[in-house]
Amino acid sequence: MSNSISFSSLDLQPALLGNLADIGYTEMTLVQAETLPYLISGADVLARAKTGSGKTAAFGLGLLNKLDAANFRSQALVLCPTRELADQVSKEIRRLARGIPNIKILTLCGGMPLGPQLASLQHSPHIIVGTPGRVLKHLRKESVTLGGLKTLVLDEADRILDMGFADELDAILEFLPTDRQTLLFSATYAESIAAVSKRVQLNPVIVDVTDDEQPAQILQSWCSVTKENRNSELVRALRAWGGELNLVFCNTKADCVEVSNYLVSQNIAAVALHGDLDQSERTEVLVRFANRSAVVLTATDVAARGLDVKDLEAVFNYELPKQAAVYVHRIGRTARAGKQGVAVSLVEQREEWRWQEIETLLPDAFLKRCGIPDAQRSADPLSPSMTTIQISGGRRNKLRAGDLLGALTAEGGVPGNSVGSIDLFDICSYVAVRNAQAPKALRQLASRPIKGRMYKAKVRK
Repeated sequence: MSNSISFSSLDLQPALLGNLADIGYTEMTLVQAETLPYLISGADVLARAKTGSGKTAAFGLGLLNKLDAANFRSQALVLCPTRELADQVSKEIRRLARGIPNIKILTLCGGMPLGPQLASLQHSPHIIVGTPGRVLKHLRKESVTLGGLKTLVLDEADRILDMGFADELDAILEFLPTDRQTLLFSATYAESIAAVSKRVQLNPVIVDVTDDEQPAQILQSWCSVTKENRNSELVRALRAWGGELNLVFCNTKADCVEVSNYLVSQNIAAVALHGDLDQSERTEVLVRFANRSAVVLTATDVAARGLDVKDLEAVFNYELPKQAAVYVHRIGRTARAGKQGVAVSLVEQREEWRWQEIETLLPDAFLKRCGIPDAQRSADPLSPSMTTIQISGGRRNKLRAGDLLGALTAEGGVPGNSVGSIDLFDICSYVAVRNAQAPKALRQLASRPIKGRMYKAKVRK
């Protein structure tokens, strides 16, 4: 199949097709074109595709197309290896489901208190997206029942197994009806994936689009640094090669925090993602980065698992990873969907043997050693264009993105084209506005009720 096929060629519900046009989805990606006809027909599918290939929209459309919105039972379960990926999947499915009224989608992840989740589960959601450990806990507490399940999705199934969730997965399967559609999406076809497929799927259609996908166009280089000048050289590298969204990988949580703080001291809007953050802190960090209020995200490999940020322009290795294969995963965050990207590594002399291992692993890549040029740019790419405002109400208050947009733009307020991403969570929301409009946005929100109620608003930095 060609990846230039239109969604309109599929037997999708009219409401789904209309919404796809509204959100700008016209032609399918390769993985969508190869899998959606089988997903719609009800077949089990085992698909191998890279992160960022459009697989979430593929299985999201598949499960939404067969959903009965009038039947308030949990009809689809999507299991993800990390909280961050589960949040991203939930957000994408909500976007795809906009044309279908009264669809309830609930995210169940560890690291969040059980109480609010139990309250949300008093009325069964149509779709549950979650991590295996937390979903299993709810199943055992009988706060989740899946007797009416139609579709099970294992997203990034290889990572689910790599992170040690095999036992939880087996236990969850005991609660599910055998008469269901089961979809496995994975970046690899390890033996463990084949074994899981054999246990949970019935005559699956096997799709592998990794060989046909356009190779990532990443300009890779490394620069010599010393222990003493690594921080200052990172700043120079960011100013020379960085873009509006840059990911800096560190090997430890301590370095992650230290580097982020140093960048902030150099007037670079940076945020840090690491394992010591609670869920609300992690959420805010990712929102600020994705909505372009921060231009640099420092992260450890564990914290960045499942992270998929669109239009990430550059990856910087503050230090080389201890395993060469991890380097490949790191730089693969950029140059998605046929775009070009940059990967720059800072290497001390004592680390050069690690770079030699990377060169051995990637014999066909053009990996060059270079000095860091002084920035010669007409505009500073590291100056964020947006400001994030947090609002003290969210989905639990029945707020919608349109409500917040209306409050901001009403009666001579903020121009609509100055409002960026709007992210709603259970008890709070975040909206990005152009920097110059932030004071006016705060005044609008402080003086105008939303759905008859006043909410607090503050800038997040």
